Amino acid sequence: MIKKLLISLSICFASFISNASTIKTDVLVIGGGASGVSAAIQSARSKVKTLLVEPNRWLGGSMTLGGTCVLDANRNLPSGIWGEFRKRVTDYYKNRLGYDTTQYAILRFEPYTGAEILRKITDTVKNLTVKLNTPYTTIKKDGTGWDVGIIINGETVTVKAKVLIDATETGDVAAKAGAQFTNEQDNVINEKTVPQHITWLAILKDFGKNADKTIPKPEDYNEALYTYLKSKNLKKLLNDAHIPNDKYMINWASVSTNDMYFANADYRNSAYKRARLQTLGLVYYLQTELGYKNLGLDNQFGTDDQLPNIPYSCTYRPVKGLVRMVTEDITTPYNRESKLYRTAIGIGDAIPEQSSSFPAYAIPMGAVVEKDAENLLVTEKAISATNAVNACLSNPSVQMTLGQGVGAMAAYCAFFKTTTQHLNVRIIQGEILDYKGWLLPFTDIPQSGSYFRAIQQVCATGLLQGVQEKKDNSIEVHFNPDGIVSTDEIKPVLLEMYSRAFLWFNKEKPSTQFTIGNLLSLISDYTLVDSKDLQKNLEKTWTNQYKLPGSFDLNRPITRLEFAVIANKYLNPFAKKVDLRGRVIN
Repeated sequence: MIKKLLISLSICFASFISNASTIKTDVLVIGGGASGVSAAIQSARSKVKTLLVEPNRWLGGSMTLGGTCVLDANRNLPSGIWGEFRKRVTDYYKNRLGYDTTQYAILRFEPYTGAEILRKITDTVKNLTVKLNTPYTTIKKDGTGWDVGIIINGETVTVKAKVLIDATETGDVAAKAGAQFTNEQDNVINEKTVPQHITWLAILKDFGKNADKTIPKPEDYNEALYTYLKSKNLKKLLNDAHIPNDKYMINWASVSTNDMYFANADYRNSAYKRARLQTLGLVYYLQTELGYKNLGLDNQFGTDDQLPNIPYSCTYRPVKGLVRMVTEDITTPYNRESKLYRTAIGIGDAIPEQSSSFPAYAIPMGAVVEKDAENLLVTEKAISATNAVNACLSNPSVQMTLGQGVGAMAAYCAFFKTTTQHLNVRIIQGEILDYKGWLLPFTDIPQSGSYFRAIQQVCATGLLQGVQEKKDNSIEVHFNPDGIVSTDEIKPVLLEMYSRAFLWFNKEKPSTQFTIGNLLSLISDYTLVDSKDLQKNLEKTWTNQYKLPGSFDLNRPITRLEFAVIANKYLNPFAKKVDLRGRVIN
């Protein structure tokens, strides 16, 4: 009896060990940066089992571990998880003297505070498991899914995942998975080249006017690298770099890299060393030559030199995706053969250096799908885009909106047991909207408004187009709700989407300005609803149900807001399927 019991116990123990060496999950996210955390949160909220692994001790990537904690992008585009994070940071600091809590203020926080806020958010998400201090080792394809080796407590564990998301800062997961990468020689004509470089930031603290926090002279110190600071307004630079509790985010030194940075670990480590020393040299110069001995390194990262754990870079190597995002997709999205804005999964606005020429933009779905590897999605700087575009996408606030979209895509594949070769754009976009994400960057339509979703959906079809407007030092994209709908704007898209539209336009011949009566006639023709019944119903619900501000007058030119709300309800153009190039699938 005892012998049988021992045998039974040994079998159970062996089974436990076997099961413990394998973890099954729907979605595996490698990399806990801004996009990785957002992807994991959205995937789990979309009700699929999600595992997030991060080799370091904090979540947040470049905005925490890298010290990039002054976020100036997407200030007036609080989309989804990014908006949630922004609000939590503001709420945390709102009682601090001098902290700017205005609606569109630049977001400033201490790195470890940002990491802690992300941890608290992830702790509340069902279906999500987060493992910090967990490196990955091997990646191999298993049918349509992936087998990934990770190290937990010194032991190798295999993760079996249906969908793999590379959210690393350097696209290393995609590279190990066999992804193909592009280079700047593949760029389209007239694409501006952005040099690849890395910056190692420093977080400095003001210890008081009598303090002397001068560091030892760094190895290979070269004073000539920093003399340009003498011609700068240091007070303004420090004010721009200010973060709470008398601290400063210093990002004034960078080093150039080349293709060896991606292919050779020794070269990468050498570049990292050069970057760290250059930043330490800058700190030393500030203290010794410019008189800021009271500014000392804030030791919150646990590193020997008190600098952040990882560097920051605007661009890395992009994968070969199902589509490639180029500058024209930002500057003239409606005038291209491909209509990538129709497949938007995230939004951003230009970083200050480019804001004079780049308007706010939408990030297309196909750019995060690796072309030749099923169920491999990429974020961060591995997205399929030219270098100039990738530089725009690099801000962590933009990456958070991108990550949320990628998480919705991964959840779709896992939930419907399909692959990235069979994505349904509209279902995925609907999921993003359900969780307060934005598809298009309209700054004049608040998410709290009752018309937000209708406008987002109708404009994602191209029936109504965003309007670029210069504001201060940036180009915003507005919906312009009070503008009048022109027939020339909506006719090409209506003809593309509705086969009967051709007959209707030939019969009705609407004038230059589309009227309320025109829209009702078109709806009646398409839906086969009696025109008088439709008119009676809309006249009754125009104010009470739809809360439209204008009067119900069939002869009056229809506003863009009115068109969006009524067309969304009765024509439902968002239900029309599109492929990853934005082409309508009839």
